[in-house]
Amino acid sequence: MTPQDASSFTESLCHRAPVIPVLVVDDIDTAIPLAEALVEGGLPVLEVTLRTPVAMSVIREMSQVAGGIVGAGTVLTPEDAENAKAAGAQFAVSPGATNRLLDACEDIGLPLLPGAATASEAMALLERGYSTQKFFPAEAAGGAAMLKSLAAPLPQILFCPTGGISHANAHDYLVLPNVACVGGSWVAPKDLLRSGDWGRIAALAKEASRLH
Repeated sequence: MTPQDASSFTESLCHRAPVIPVLVVDDIDTAIPLAEALVEGGLPVLEVTLRTPVAMSVIREMSQVAGGIVGAGTVLTPEDAENAKAAGAQFAVSPGATNRLLDACEDIGLPLLPGAATASEAMALLERGYSTQKFFPAEAAGGAAMLKSLAAPLPQILFCPTGGISHANAHDYLVLPNVACVGGSWVAPKDLLRSGDWGRIAALAKEASRLH
């Protein structure tokens, strides 16, 4: 898979909904009802972070949910990428980018949304062919003002900012010409996951799906 093909695919994902839920799931039993609630609420693209021991199993479970497009987040190594693809992930997201990781994802045909936090990092990815990138950590790296500043010299790059984004500030990013969508965990808060309040999660997803 070429970087251009990967970026074309991830760009199409970013245009499906204004928010990609960033999910940290500890309990496999919550995987399917959580994915169903988010898809029902209008957020079909789901990023399962590889931050828990059961993450690969969660990806495998969520991949069964009709209408969902499940990817792996916090992909750091070639091994992460290979395991995620084997579990059914249709894309990968990384907080940054290394040549080893980029090579691996291209070799196995796993579309990667690579992370950048500076102009130099964004330019290096663009030079390789990645025109769709993750901006991380968004708020800590300068927020919407930083992305607005990058839009003029780097109009070719489309970003999905993630990190510190909530329902309250998502609009600040979504109005920018170089932002396709945002990533956020607020649509699936830990207390609702623990209580299994799928109705409330679906309602949060519906609110998020209407952001612009």
